[in-house]
Amino acid sequence: MAPQETDANGVLFEHDVETKDAALAKTPVQQAGDEKWETHYVWHIIIFVPLVYISGVYGGYLFLVSATWQTKIFTIFLYVSSLLSVTAGAHRLWSHKAYKAKWPLQLILTFFHTSALQYSVINWVRDHRMHHKYADTDADPHNSQRGFFFSHVGWLMVGKHLEFERKSMGLDISDVEANPILQFQRKYYVILVTIICFILPTIIPVYFWNETWINAILVPGMFHRFCVYNAIGFVNSALHKWGYKPYDKDMAASEIHLFNYLLLGESAHNYHHAFPWDYRTSELGISTTFSLTTAFINLFARIGWAYDLKTISDDIIRKRVMRTGDGSHQIWGWDDKDE
Repeated sequence: MAPQETDANGVLFEHDVETKDAALAKTPVQQAGDEKWETHYVWHIIIFVPLVYISGVYGGYLFLVSATWQTKIFTIFLYVSSLLSVTAGAHRLWSHKAYKAKWPLQLILTFFHTSALQYSVINWVRDHRMHHKYADTDADPHNSQRGFFFSHVGWLMVGKHLEFERKSMGLDISDVEANPILQFQRKYYVILVTIICFILPTIIPVYFWNETWINAILVPGMFHRFCVYNAIGFVNSALHKWGYKPYDKDMAASEIHLFNYLLLGESAHNYHHAFPWDYRTSELGISTTFSLTTAFINLFARIGWAYDLKTISDDIIRKRVMRTGDGSHQIWGWDDKDE
C-alpha cells in the first residue's frame, strides 16, 4: 500500500515515493540549478475571456429587459447546476473526497460540470489539490500573491509556473484518473462541451418557448458563463485577499459571508482550508448559514446516492479556533481568546 502524506492544511495525498522520485528525476525542468522560467501566453483564452465578459455583461442586460420568463428561469437553473457541479462535485467529492457518491450522482455532476466550462474534472482536481498542497506559492496554479487579477482570471491566460510543473509531478490523482465517468469526460471533452455547453443552452430556449436567437445565445449562453466564471474566480481572488480568518489567521484564505449565496455556500474559505475534508465546507453547515451545496449533498444522502459524509467535531474546531484564529469567530471570539 502506498504511504500517505498530509500537508499543512490536512489534505491527504497518497503516492509511491520511489515512483515520484523517479518521475522527478526524468523531468527536464527538475535539473539542478535550472531556474529559467518564461511566461507562455495561452492566446485562445486571452481572446475568449474578454469575449465572455463583454457578451456576458450584454447578456445580463438582455436578461433584465427582453428575455422571456422561461429563459430567465432556465439561466438561473444553469447557473445553480453548473456551480453545484463544481462545489459539490469537482470540489467536495473528487478533490477532497469529503464524501462518496454512487454513479448516477457522479453522472449528473459530470454532465453539469461540462456545462460550467471549467476544463475536465480530472484537470480541475489536479489544479485544486495543488492549490491546497502549495497554497499561495508559485506551485499554486492561481497563486494569490501574484495579484487579484491573476488569481481571479489571469492564471488561465498563461502557462503554469515552473514550480507547479516541478511539484505536480509528485501529485497523485490516480483516483480520479481511474474513474470511468471522468475518463469519458476528459477523452471526449471538446465534443461534450460543444454539445452541452454551447448547442443545447441555445437551441432549447429557441425551440421550446420561441426565444430569440440573440437572447438564447447571450443569456443562458454567455451571461450564465460570465456569472459562473466570476463566482469561481472570487473564491480564488477575493477569498484570498479580504475577510475574516476565524480558524487560522496565518492563512491567506479568508471568509466573506456576503458571498455565501452567490457561491452556494462556499464563502467559509478559511474554514475550508483549515478542514478541507469536511463535506459541509463550513462549520455550521446549513444550521444558521444556508449552504445550498450542503443541502444538495444531504438530499442525495437521504436517497443513498451520497454516503460516508465526513465532518469535524465541535471540540476539534474550538481548539483550532482558540489556537490559531484571529478572534473573529462568532462563538469563540475575542472575549474567549482574551481569557
